[in-house]
Amino acid sequence: MNFFDKLNSKISQNQSLLFVGLDPNPEMMPTRYASENIITGLENWLQFIIAETADFVCAYKPTLGFYEALGVPGIELLLKTLAAIPADMPIILDAKHSDLNTSTIFAHTVFTEWQVDAITLSPYTGQDHVAPFLVYPDKAVFILCCTSNPGAATLQQYPTKESPLYLQVVKESKNWGTPEQLGLEVGTTNAGVLALIRAIAPERIIMARSIWAEGSNLKEILAAGLNANGDGLLIPVPQDMLGKPELSKEIQSLHSEINQTKTEIIWDGSTCAVWFPDICFLDQHPHQDLILQLYDIGCIMFGDFVQASGATFPYYIDLRKIISNPQVFNQVIIAYENILKNLTFDRLAGIPYGSLPTATGLSLRLDCPMIFPRKEVKAHGTRKLIEGDFYPGETVVVVDDILISGKSVMEGAEKLKSAGLNVKDIVVFIDHEQGVKDRLQQNGYLGYSVLTISEIISTLYQAGRINDEQFLAFTQRYEGI
Repeated sequence: MNFFDKLNSKISQNQSLLFVGLDPNPEMMPTRYASENIITGLENWLQFIIAETADFVCAYKPTLGFYEALGVPGIELLLKTLAAIPADMPIILDAKHSDLNTSTIFAHTVFTEWQVDAITLSPYTGQDHVAPFLVYPDKAVFILCCTSNPGAATLQQYPTKESPLYLQVVKESKNWGTPEQLGLEVGTTNAGVLALIRAIAPERIIMARSIWAEGSNLKEILAAGLNANGDGLLIPVPQDMLGKPELSKEIQSLHSEINQTKTEIIWDGSTCAVWFPDICFLDQHPHQDLILQLYDIGCIMFGDFVQASGATFPYYIDLRKIISNPQVFNQVIIAYENILKNLTFDRLAGIPYGSLPTATGLSLRLDCPMIFPRKEVKAHGTRKLIEGDFYPGETVVVVDDILISGKSVMEGAEKLKSAGLNVKDIVVFIDHEQGVKDRLQQNGYLGYSVLTISEIISTLYQAGRINDEQFLAFTQRYEGI
């Protein structure tokens, strides 16, 4: 089970977004644990915290720095603490690791020897530093985006508050790993900061920090940080609560308060408008993160573009760039998979040339044989019309990238049928609409799409990626869709 599956399982089981910091801070240790041996006192306190909170939280987060500060006994305490955490509880090691030279060996230590599930990393040495941690398929990383200490503002809000460095960190880090591999750590007392990050990264898990400052508003924090499904946000248990003798009762009360507030936000559509009148963060397209990334890497462009059909559109879609961005490509494959897993077929076929990489990726992911109809038959060799092995009578699902007129995909399907194969379903990534699926149905095919062009344009407009003029050009071109 990978980290995010493990995390979601515990969130569901305990109905909780809370996580606990397991930090052996002598200054915070309750006096009842004072002893001649400070390590023993800290160990007993941490064991108490785990026992009192395990039924009400979704993860534990030991801060490596506190253990390191205690020297060798501190590292030994860390290993004892990790061993005391229930096996089904996710562990996020808060390391803020930032040294490129030690990243490979450190990743091996924390993931293989210490068996933690995720780690926090500093972003400033870039993808080279993060990559060694992402080669462990069941593990995850959280990238530190911003902190709440006042002295950090000079750097994190550079060059302007409207276009701060911390938002650039969010945008760049999304290209380093998939939503299943990479989350974001956000330290802030400002719900507006959390809202800006959520708007840019709608499908990322956000681990919030420093939200319990005096004057902060839990409802605003949740409304800003929750994703379209009403989750995707991890909330810290206040550090001062962990010193209370009746911790179990205290955390049950906080647990209930958060769940009640979350329910109010989800079911009361007006709550979004209370604080953020221009955006409702619980009313987002489920593929918003993917749409924004496609735009950011140049797959979606605006202007006057002549299409293959000869028509001029106010935009152009170039999906060939996806294969050069493995993280985005993986999200595209997963989106196709979510449709294909509900269909019945023996083999899948890609349409040359644009969808062949996608079909290949799906073949590997689904463990399903792939074939493809040639665009033109070679005048030498086997002169095959269909490449790959198949048996007449088998059912084939056709995969293509973009559905504009339907002409090319239906031509490919007819080639498959001429070889004795059955073709009923056609799955594409983007449907340009205007009745193309109806045209497919008239010719005996059922069409499915991950996205429609109107969904893409609306999402880009709502997220501020395109302006009024670009949006108007689309609506005028596609009035009535």
